[in-house]
Amino acid sequence: MVVLLVAGLFSGSTTVAKTVDFEDLTLASESYWNGSDGSGGFVSRGATFNNNYDMEWDSWDGFAYSNLTDTMFAGFDAQYNAIPGSGARGSKIYAVAYVSTFAADPPTITLEKEKRVTGAYFTNTNYAYYSMRDGDDFAKKFTADDRFTLTITGINAAGLETGTVEFNLADGRNIVNNWTWVDLSGLGSIKQLTFSLSSTDMEEWGMNTPAYFCLDHLDKNLDDDDSTCFINTIRY
Repeated sequence: MVVLLVAGLFSGSTTVAKTVDFEDLTLASESYWNGSDGSGGFVSRGATFNNNYDMEWDSWDGFAYSNLTDTMFAGFDAQYNAIPGSGARGSKIYAVAYVSTFAADPPTITLEKEKRVTGAYFTNTNYAYYSMRDGDDFAKKFTADDRFTLTITGINAAGLETGTVEFNLADGRNIVNNWTWVDLSGLGSIKQLTFSLSSTDMEEWGMNTPAYFCLDHLDKNLDDDDSTCFINTIRY
């Protein structure tokens, strides 16, 4: 009797999406989701995005998603608009984050399991962009000395920070108005990403700059553990 051990590899790429592009979500044309259904968040391509919606105050923080395309609309009502007018790489739907001073948790993305993340595209909302470019009733017009910075923190499966990456959504009068790739590979293997914002336009109570940003096309590396090895025994 001859025994053959046949080894094979099933790639998990057919069931584990590499890129979180939000195109698996459903929205009516020119609309957004902000958590008003009380679900507490949403899932896209295996990644979970937190959301906290306050029914009493009709307010939210964490993540929303949108397909709004108007690039001229300004002010608080434009908080769900990405300033480029669409998602990254020509996609329709993108995520919008609001970092509330009063929130128990920051905007957080939780992956299906610990893995490396290559990076993602980021940009400003209309609300933040026009506030920094022109000033408004609450925030100043940015000068050469001003900065609006997004800090991205990696957290592994043990709950430990793996590092941080900073990206300037505005650097002086250079205010981001397109989708910009940010390399997150230096964070290593992570289970979560958390996000915070800081600005040079501050008051005693906190930041004056509208605390929003947009995200799209989060790329997850498909590591070796995304494939399943099998060994089959054939006797004859």
